[in-house]
Amino acid sequence: MSHFLSFSEQVQSLSEQAMTRAKRHFDEIERITEYNQQKVLSAFIENRVSEACFGASTGYGYGDRGRETLDRVVADAFGAEDALIRHSFSCGTHTLGTALFGVLRPGDTMLCVTGRPYDTICPVIGIAGEQGQGSLADFGISYRQIDLTADGKIDIPAVKDALRADSSIKMVYIQRSRGYSLRPSLSVQEIGEVAEAVKSVRDAVVMVDNCYGEFVETEEPVSVGVDLMAGSLIKNPGGGLARCGGYIAGKKEWIEQCAYRMTVPGLGREVGATLGNNRDLFMGFFNAPHVTGEALKTAVFAAALFDAMGFDPTPTPEETRRDIIQAIHLGGEENLIAFCRGIQKGSPVDAFVTPEPWDMPGYPCKVIMAAGAFIMGSSIELSADAPLREPYAVWLQGGLNFHSAKAGILYAAEEVLKVSKDKS
Repeated sequence: MSHFLSFSEQVQSLSEQAMTRAKRHFDEIERITEYNQQKVLSAFIENRVSEACFGASTGYGYGDRGRETLDRVVADAFGAEDALIRHSFSCGTHTLGTALFGVLRPGDTMLCVTGRPYDTICPVIGIAGEQGQGSLADFGISYRQIDLTADGKIDIPAVKDALRADSSIKMVYIQRSRGYSLRPSLSVQEIGEVAEAVKSVRDAVVMVDNCYGEFVETEEPVSVGVDLMAGSLIKNPGGGLARCGGYIAGKKEWIEQCAYRMTVPGLGREVGATLGNNRDLFMGFFNAPHVTGEALKTAVFAAALFDAMGFDPTPTPEETRRDIIQAIHLGGEENLIAFCRGIQKGSPVDAFVTPEPWDMPGYPCKVIMAAGAFIMGSSIELSADAPLREPYAVWLQGGLNFHSAKAGILYAAEEVLKVSKDKS
C-alpha cells in the first residue's frame, strides 16, 4: 500500500474490499460537502469578511468587529436568526450548559425526549446524584425524560401528552447524536417533526444538542423549527483549526438570554476580548464542511472494513449518515482496548503513546480514549473512545483528511486481529 506504512497482507486485502464498498457512497458525501461549502462561502461574502476581522481585542473587547461579524456568518450559514461563537466556551458541555441556564428559570421543567442524555451533561442537569454544585436541580429546575421507542425513534405522542399534562415544561431537549449508546442518530427531518409537534401543543423552547451533526446534512435543526442548538468547535464546526470554543445558534430572543448567562446580565455579548483567536475561528468554520466530509468518508470506510472482519458496525456503510460518529460493536474489553491502541498508533501526534483506561471526570466508569490530535480532545480529528462496559462498543469519529485517517483505521484493524490471533 505504501513505502512508508506497513500492513499485513490480510489487512491490505480487507482494505481493498472495504474501499470498493465505501466508494459507492462517497459521491453523496461530496454532493453534501459542496452544497455546505458554498453555503458557508456565501455567508462569508455576504457579511464582508476582511483582514480587519482577524485582529485581536483585549480588555473588555468592546466593538470587536471580527467577533460580531463571525456571529453573523455562523447564523447565516446555519439558517438561524442569531448566533454566539466564542473561544471562551471551554467545551461542548460548557456551551450546552450556558444555553440551558440561559433559558431555564426556577420552577421550569426541562423535558429530554431522547432518553438519558450524554454522560457529561447529567451533572449539569442534576440527575447524576451530585448536590450543591450549582446544577439546574440546585436552582429549582426540574427534569423529566421520555425514552426512545424500541426502534430508536422519538415518541412524539408521548411528547405531546407530557406537554399537555405539565404546564411547567419550558424546554424540550433533543440530543441529536447517539452518545455512548447504539441507538440511531437523528436526522434534521426527524428533529423538525418533533419541533412541529411541540409547537402544535404550545410554544415551548426546543433545544438541540447538535454535537457531531453540523454539516452532515444540507440543513441544520434551527432551519426546521428548532429554537436553539449548540455544539463544540473542536468537533465539526471548528474545521480542525479552532483550538477551543463553542457556538449557540437560534432565535434572537433566546440567544440574547444565553449571552447574559455567557457573561453577566446587562453586558451580554458586548464584552469578551478575542485575544487573537478570530483568525482560527474564521478559518476553521470556513473549512468545516470539507473536513466534515472527510470524517464521513472515514466513518463509511471503517464500517465497511470492520463489517468485513465480522464485527457489527452501526451505522452500516449503506445507511444514511446523521452525524460523523461510527460505532463498532467489538464484543469484548480486549478488542476495544486494542482498537483504541491501533488508532493511537496511526495518529500524527503521540503515535508512540499507549492509551489506557482511566477514571475520566464526568463519566461513571473507566473510559479509554485514543486521540493523537493537534488539539487536545479534538474529535473532528481521528479519535476513538469508549466506556469499559457493556456492550463493549467503540465510538469512532473524525479525520482531518481521509487518506491519513484511513491508515489509522488500518492500524486499528491490525491490533484487533492480533488480539484474535493471541486468543487462538
